[in-house]
Amino acid sequence: MAVPLKTRILLADDHAVVRAGLRLVLDAEPDLEVVLEASDGAEAVELGLSADIHLAVLDVSMPRLTGLQAARELSQRRPELRLLMLSMHDNEQYFFEALKAGASGYVLKTAANAEFVEACRATMRGEPFLYPSAATALIRDYLERARRGDATPTDPLTPRELQILKLIAEGHTSEEIAAMLVISKKTVDRHRANILEKLGMRNRVELTRYAIRRGLVEP
Repeated sequence: MAVPLKTRILLADDHAVVRAGLRLVLDAEPDLEVVLEASDGAEAVELGLSADIHLAVLDVSMPRLTGLQAARELSQRRPELRLLMLSMHDNEQYFFEALKAGASGYVLKTAANAEFVEACRATMRGEPFLYPSAATALIRDYLERARRGDATPTDPLTPRELQILKLIAEGHTSEEIAAMLVISKKTVDRHRANILEKLGMRNRVELTRYAIRRGLVEP
């Protein structure tokens, strides 16, 4: 995809103040324009599939669907849409998960304005972007893993299980989750049992703590 003269952006974050600040930064650039905002992951998917936009900037931690879950769905259903993840968390695992979900990169909310703008431009050029402060640590970690012959760690949960785990941690009942995902309650309960077994956990409290540690929900 050729880079448009003016990139039309969907900005998704569940904090209105954060969206307002980021919008000011982007709209000040001649080649970038925020045309739509979303306050949760499900809304971001809906707008990302239906609206005339070139780039979706998605916060990692959002209600209903995380940014990573939204990115995965958008990448599968609208592969030409460019995706950039945004987070408060300085966590290398998110970067690798962002790439697996179809995003071009990962930038911190605390990044300098120029770094955030460059991340958007690099994403539109189809180039991977990683906030500079983490690059050295990631390369060192990768080389150390390669030296030891370690495999890259895999996620114990499937994308659907992660989606259901998030909704459980947000306090939704099995009936509510079934309605939201358009599946049966029996299917939700089966996924829940599988999640508990895979993680070696017993109840919703333990699942919620795990979801917070994974960044699926905010504490």
